[in-house]
Amino acid sequence: MKNLLVLMALFGAGLSQAQAQQQATKKPLTHDVYDSWKGVEGDKISNNGQYVLFNVNPQEGDGALYIKSYASNAMKTFDRGSKAEFTNDSRYAVFQITPEYNKVRALKLKKKKADDLPKDSLAIVALENMQVVKVPRVKSYKLPKEGNNWVAYQLEKPLPVKKEAAKKEESKTVAAVPEAPKAEAAKTVAAKPAAKGKPKKSEGTELVLRNLQTGQEQKFNRVVDYMFSEKGNMLYFVKDELDSLHKAGVFAVSTSDLKVTPIDTGKVSYKGISADKAGEQLAFVATMDSVGAEIRYFGLYHWNKKDNKAITLADTVSKGMPANWMVSEHGNLRFSEDGKRLFFGTFPRPTRYEKDTTKLEEEKVNLDIWSYKDPLIQPMQLKQLSRDQKRSFLALYDLKGKKMQQLATLEMPDVYLDAYGQGDVALGVSDEKYKLTIGYDTPTRKDAYLIDLKKGTKKQILTETRGFPRLSPMGKYVYWFEPTDSSWHAMSAKGGANLNLTKKVGVPFYEEDNDMPVLPGSYDMAGWVEKDDYLLVYDRFDIWKLDPSGKKAPENLTDRYGRTNKLRLRYEQLDSEEKFIPENATLYLSAFSYVDKSGGFFRDYVSKATQPEKLVMSPHSYPAFKKAKNDNRITFRRGSFREYSDLYTTDANFAKAEQLSNANPQMSEYRWGNVELVNWKSTDGVPLEGLLFKPENFDPNKKYPMLVYFYERSSDGLYMHRLPAPSASTINIPYYVSNDYLVFVPDIVYIDGYPGESAMDCIIPGVQHLVAQGFVDGKNMALQGQSWGGYQIAYMVTRTNMFKAAMAGAPVSNMTSAYGGIRWGTGLSRQFQYERTQSRIGGTLWEKPMQFIENSPLFYADRVKTPLLIMHNDQDGAVPWYQGIEYFMALRRLNKPVWMLVYNGEDHNLVQRKNRKDLSVRMSQFFDHYLKGAPVPKWMEQGVPTMVKGKEYGFELIEPQVSSAPKE
Repeated sequence: MKNLLVLMALFGAGLSQAQAQQQATKKPLTHDVYDSWKGVEGDKISNNGQYVLFNVNPQEGDGALYIKSYASNAMKTFDRGSKAEFTNDSRYAVFQITPEYNKVRALKLKKKKADDLPKDSLAIVALENMQVVKVPRVKSYKLPKEGNNWVAYQLEKPLPVKKEAAKKEESKTVAAVPEAPKAEAAKTVAAKPAAKGKPKKSEGTELVLRNLQTGQEQKFNRVVDYMFSEKGNMLYFVKDELDSLHKAGVFAVSTSDLKVTPIDTGKVSYKGISADKAGEQLAFVATMDSVGAEIRYFGLYHWNKKDNKAITLADTVSKGMPANWMVSEHGNLRFSEDGKRLFFGTFPRPTRYEKDTTKLEEEKVNLDIWSYKDPLIQPMQLKQLSRDQKRSFLALYDLKGKKMQQLATLEMPDVYLDAYGQGDVALGVSDEKYKLTIGYDTPTRKDAYLIDLKKGTKKQILTETRGFPRLSPMGKYVYWFEPTDSSWHAMSAKGGANLNLTKKVGVPFYEEDNDMPVLPGSYDMAGWVEKDDYLLVYDRFDIWKLDPSGKKAPENLTDRYGRTNKLRLRYEQLDSEEKFIPENATLYLSAFSYVDKSGGFFRDYVSKATQPEKLVMSPHSYPAFKKAKNDNRITFRRGSFREYSDLYTTDANFAKAEQLSNANPQMSEYRWGNVELVNWKSTDGVPLEGLLFKPENFDPNKKYPMLVYFYERSSDGLYMHRLPAPSASTINIPYYVSNDYLVFVPDIVYIDGYPGESAMDCIIPGVQHLVAQGFVDGKNMALQGQSWGGYQIAYMVTRTNMFKAAMAGAPVSNMTSAYGGIRWGTGLSRQFQYERTQSRIGGTLWEKPMQFIENSPLFYADRVKTPLLIMHNDQDGAVPWYQGIEYFMALRRLNKPVWMLVYNGEDHNLVQRKNRKDLSVRMSQFFDHYLKGAPVPKWMEQGVPTMVKGKEYGFELIEPQVSSAPKE
């Protein structure tokens, strides 16, 4: 026994030594490793469940596509594969292959034009044997949604060839496509054909229809748009005009016999092709007006395979078209499910203005006139100008009754249909009366109307609702969550009463954690059960089954299992186009524990209220879930802070999970870290949670510098994986933890009117709680946050000197000026933020002036002693750039250590990767200098003058001068 104990001790010592050696060989993360860190994307399962595909792509560089075959139990890799899809019959995978990143980069360095750069290729893989067919220079491809055997792909512009050869090829291809009979012309369209024989540069390129089984191909030139019918029995395409001999047109190809049918030719432009579900009808809009015309008059055309004739359904003088309105070229054309109705867009005819030829351009006044009577303020109008110019209003054409009906109007611009477009009613919703209050009154008020599609009449059913009324899938009910009474409502589309469905349930259906001065929203809904019998909605924990007729009492579908066990249960929608949940459906539910933040999946049933069956629960996050259409194969993503969210597969019972991807095996070479849940109480005694990230080789007897990052609440992300990546605005937690920092992420709860003080009351006690444990270096702590977090930091440094440095991204510094500012990204007034949402003042500037001032860091800038780094970009569309300037100028005037990074042309968060990399380096240099005593970088000590902007970056570290004076 003694020998055995000695042997075990020696073995344990050897194991500990080996672990220590392994730790010693691990490297800290550096900024130059970001590009190689990979992510799993685009995962799909074939309908038969026998194949799974997914991409593993680096943040910068060439990725790969992987296809796993369960028929052969083999994995096949395709370098640079992207945009992959399985065919409906699970026999083929089709994808594009991107050019090599380094080759494209090298050509860009040589200033090559876009047309001269390498283009994507197309790959077609026969899954049975993984044989590949490749096609070069492919712009796009499409597969039928339900059909098989066919793929259509469009080529890029051909490489330059001699003009003579190009002419011969053009004539040869054109001859294969017969001319169409002229469609009935829209009555108000004046013909303006191109001059005879005058050449025109075609924007179209070659389209290829390929039989996947035989490899047979049919080609069509000058194609600008194309689509398959849903069943794949027809391919439709639009050809561009080349000259008077080679007209634009719409064509159809039957995939059963490859017969090409010209539908209509001879007009200048064709747009918006849309087929019915059977593939037997086609709709499109077309015009004879030239592209440069001030107003282009489009007509709506309809073709059916039986008659083989395109006819005009609607134009400016059609019966049912409102006076001075016209068909929109931007409308979304779609048929009802049964093909008996066609929905399209119209809009008011623009006013034609004569050009003033008596004035030079420099003599014309250019101004915006702001009026208090404008429904929307000028910045919002300007921001929405392009959208408004392309706006269309829903109209309907009854193909059987040959009648047009205008549904949406200027006064009622939004109209919603049932899921099939076959119902007797539509729902109109309008906030037009209340637009003056947009910008401070939220949620916006709306009126709702039922539109009788048979009679053409409408009736107002709701006034000033704060919800978002919609029609049920079958069109039997109007339903919405009403914030004013925090309840779900329903109303019969036949004119029934407004029923409150959840008033007497006894549990809240509003967001319980809402701490903004605004009416709380709902937890959303899972969907409707087949035939509109029930709607499934969420409370904080469970799923409820509500009878929209009000005859049956609400039923807790998950048997209160979520509330009892503090679990959030949510329906996983397996079909993105699902119209309703079948009444006999098996429900897969994602689960999240509010107690320990673990995740997993459960199973339940629509037909009966039972406790859900647990499939898996573990200390992980599960960000994705998919199931094969015709098989029990499931794929899911699973991750934690220490484990990348790789792709796994299992069966319907989660009996055994198989890992499919291993995106980042290099993680084992780097020091990573751990995360734990921290609990403490705010100054007011409110229990709080937060996350503490510790270095991998954490020693509780050692003191570590600590960064404190926050926004609002983040503790639910305990098991979220965080990739090493250059920063858009906030610290990259894995980088700092790998480099021996502690990172603390506290939750914050707010009191209306005191957002800055609320942050102090939550964060400071949390920091003190950690410092008291002995492993935090209380003399070397810093703050970092962006936007709302940036504001709170700007406030906190006026109230405490606890932190040695702070970095605030896009901070509001002066609420009095920010209140009257504009969110330039949307054109919205910022007033709503302070009165109703995140800034949480809860009133106007003139109602609560002192709270605006007390919560504004600018007014207390003289109290700041903490060195502050600000980032505020000159195109910030959320927080006006001048907010950062105001704070910087005040601190600079007071001779406080302050720097401001302004990335030119960037928005609220950095988008360009080069700038993200730059910010990451500067933040780490800033924090390393103040918290670790690292040498100061040149940009902090000497700045970067405008004269050397773009030539010098100031990253060089300035070593401290060593005194050469002799010691006394």
